[in-house]
Amino acid sequence: MYNVGFVLSGGGARGFAHLGAIQALAELGIHPDIISGVSAGAIVGAFIASGKSPQEIHELIKSGNLLHYTRIQIPKTGILRMDGMVKTIEREIPFKNIEDLPVPLFVGTANLTEARMEYRNTGPLSTLVQASASIPVLFSPVEMDGCIYADGGLLDNIPVHPLIGKCRKIIVCNVNPLEKPVTLKSLVQIITRTFQMSVHARIDEAREHADLYLEPHGLKEFELLSVARADQMFEIGYDSVAKLENSVFEQFTNE
Repeated sequence: MYNVGFVLSGGGARGFAHLGAIQALAELGIHPDIISGVSAGAIVGAFIASGKSPQEIHELIKSGNLLHYTRIQIPKTGILRMDGMVKTIEREIPFKNIEDLPVPLFVGTANLTEARMEYRNTGPLSTLVQASASIPVLFSPVEMDGCIYADGGLLDNIPVHPLIGKCRKIIVCNVNPLEKPVTLKSLVQIITRTFQMSVHARIDEAREHADLYLEPHGLKEFELLSVARADQMFEIGYDSVAKLENSVFEQFTNE
């Protein structure tokens, strides 16, 4: 049904590297006909699918910081709420439901109530993206349709599954490499490290189905929840594409 599909992994603030890679691909004439994203990849995917350019999205998101997009609360279901991110999506994207987007989008979410992974391509856009990016304990989960949802990366951090059999070619971008060793100095760092380890399990499946697998090198030095070095992460993503031989991309531009 589709020519080229993009699969965008989770990875917190490292999602800025997605934008750099997508910018470089666009300059080569390669654009997504369908997108599947989880967590940070769902956020980037929503904006790209709405028609915004990578540069435009980059400037929009980097202008904030963690507390700009979240709100600290007394821990009941999570330390933080993502109210700011929801408001930004609703303000900047003129499509209420995911099925209204110009480019089809699947968002991966973990249904905690039913203990299963779900890939949603219908429903309220901002709510689905919020659910997909809600790292357990750190962010409050989201209630939809009588169930509780959290970060889809729990079960599938590189959500290639929805695009299998739907695309002629699949490009996977993984911005969440598992670095080791690391120094852990805070509760947030311990939570994000634990989560990162759990989401690294299905990488082989993503590689198997990818016609082009991108894993930008150098991201491990960037914290998952800091946008302070957004420009550098964007450049790392851009360079991960720019350094490849032109012949690599012929399969995506020729029918």
